Amino acid sequence: MVIGICGGSGSGKTTLLRRLSSYFADYKPSVFSMDNYYKPINQQFVDINSQVNFDLPSALNEDQLIEDLISLLDGNPIEVKEYHFNAPPDKHVLITINPSEIIIVEGLFSLHYPAVRERIDFSVFIDVELDVQLDRRLYRDQETRGYSHEAIMYQWKNHVVPCYENYLRPYQARVNFQFRNDTNADHDFELLVKQIEQRLKNSASLS
Repeated sequence: MVIGICGGSGSGKTTLLRRLSSYFADYKPSVFSMDNYYKPINQQFVDINSQVNFDLPSALNEDQLIEDLISLLDGNPIEVKEYHFNAPPDKHVLITINPSEIIIVEGLFSLHYPAVRERIDFSVFIDVELDVQLDRRLYRDQETRGYSHEAIMYQWKNHVVPCYENYLRPYQARVNFQFRNDTNADHDFELLVKQIEQRLKNSASLS
């Protein structure tokens, strides 16, 4: 079963991923993070103000990402370099992802790339107000990435929000589950895992 998690910057994709991995720990879920496929900075698109835009589908090595995902789905372990922001490519650690009955695909463009979307059995869109996402991004990027407030706001207005509107929001109404990552998060998590468990039972009964 392939679970796809989509959500904007600061929506809580990683947190939900960890909660699901912990809840379904007996299955030893495979975690397929699309962040691991970002191209080197010298291959990224630069906007009219000479600022690198990481919030475009072209920012990722889509071909390699799809090749690896298909290989994992075919039951093969894959090796990928784990992405860490601001770390030079030669410092990224090589990790092995083993196949599993549950594969969780997480990333901005998990529903935008057709070859990924068509392989997802259960899709989740994380629904969070944009102002909340901005607050979380401001905290993260100032505290852990060393960005200035001005730089973060520039990215937000010119890169992040256009990305959300063009490549994420169009899929919100099409998913299997809309996860409200606010005061409803615990309630929605209970509903989410119940639906996934039912899918797993249905799959087992057909096999």
